[in-house]
Amino acid sequence: MRRRRRFVGVTHDRDDAPVADLHVHTTASDGTLTVPELAESARAGGVDVVAVTDHDRIHPELDAPVSDRDGVTVIRGIELRVDAGDQRLDLLGYGLEATAGIERVTERIQRNRKQRGAEIVERVEARLSVDLDVELREGLGRPNIARAIDESDAPYDFDGAFAHLIGNDGPCYVERYVPPFSEGVEALRASCAVVALAHPFRYPDPESALERARELDAVERYYPYGGSSAEREDRALLDRIAGEAGLLLTGGSDAHDRTLGVTGPPRSAFEPFAARLPGV
Repeated sequence: MRRRRRFVGVTHDRDDAPVADLHVHTTASDGTLTVPELAESARAGGVDVVAVTDHDRIHPELDAPVSDRDGVTVIRGIELRVDAGDQRLDLLGYGLEATAGIERVTERIQRNRKQRGAEIVERVEARLSVDLDVELREGLGRPNIARAIDESDAPYDFDGAFAHLIGNDGPCYVERYVPPFSEGVEALRASCAVVALAHPFRYPDPESALERARELDAVERYYPYGGSSAEREDRALLDRIAGEAGLLLTGGSDAHDRTLGVTGPPRSAFEPFAARLPGV
């Protein structure tokens, strides 16, 4: 079956077009998309399947590993940051069951996220003499704070907030708790049908990250890299390691807005992935 792909007002008809977007964030973490909006956004992006992978959190409005939302298949997932020793990595879990292990890990992270968010907000407000409208809730991330800075009287927009205030080297940055790689993988393996390494070419050492992917089920091959990240891409290395380790190939837009389907696995890569998730 060939898929008609809609993007920026243009219809594409090609065999490698995405059939799923397996990396999407919502208002449960630092995105702007809500669950009721998933189906419309998926259809606008030309995909039939969406994986909700909020940061370090199980979406509270999704009650099953796989569900149907107005004709669109929604996979309950998660993006979990872990400490691999030499660098921090993001792992994607798909078809998530809310086991005691993953709930224990995410609850600790979310407690820390709220505490960290409060500290960042306090530092920004004190530094700039502004009041930020930020809800200190589970799922809170720096993009939420950056949006609040943009909407305040502060002299910074969203990007400027990261560049000058809350980025990793910024004066208002606060470190957060990240579980060890082994603990994260153990919790994900016990709760998810597929565990993948996210965006391998976004890390300081992509080759080391891809070596850790050998311990997982999949690796994210289809991802909208841009800027300097694109210069570091080595798809041949990714494909070699995936082939040697028997890894599934996943991918998605990493959407934090309402634009889905920018990239994702074509049918040839999606079908082996879907075979691991009952109901997809």
